[in-house]
Amino acid sequence: MEGKTLADRIENYIKWLLKSSADGIVELQRQELAERFTCVPSQISYVLSTRFTIERGYLVESRRGGGGYIRIARVPLNAEERLKDWVHEALGEYISQETAVELLERLGEEGLLTRREQLLLAAAINRQALPLELPRRDQVRACIMKAIILTLMRDDFPSAG
Repeated sequence: MEGKTLADRIENYIKWLLKSSADGIVELQRQELAERFTCVPSQISYVLSTRFTIERGYLVESRRGGGGYIRIARVPLNAEERLKDWVHEALGEYISQETAVELLERLGEEGLLTRREQLLLAAAINRQALPLELPRRDQVRACIMKAIILTLMRDDFPSAG
């Protein structure tokens, strides 16, 4: 694992656990993960808050106290109702460039966009392509992303596969 940071190793381990689970859900204890990776629990919290976000397709539920646990669920994009909820939660009224690009990457991972489409859309929502002041720029970007997602959800839209 040369060249991988501690955060990368923790992320990869959690992703491996998720892939190994039958339902795409894992329950972990922050303290046990910290001991496994010889780090402080706040490092685990950092990885969860930066690498397992709704934009990247994860729902993280944290319970504290009494041997508290963390439940991480991979949200499949093929479940239409869950997708609509996910889009609403991920986008809201405003979306940053970084968050929008993460969302495009997730759509690519799910086979809904080709790499070329990801790059084209990322260019279209780039801050240089939207010469507006904040927060208006993030609002326009959110509208563009919603239009993209709604188009991808159409039954007659071919998958990138």
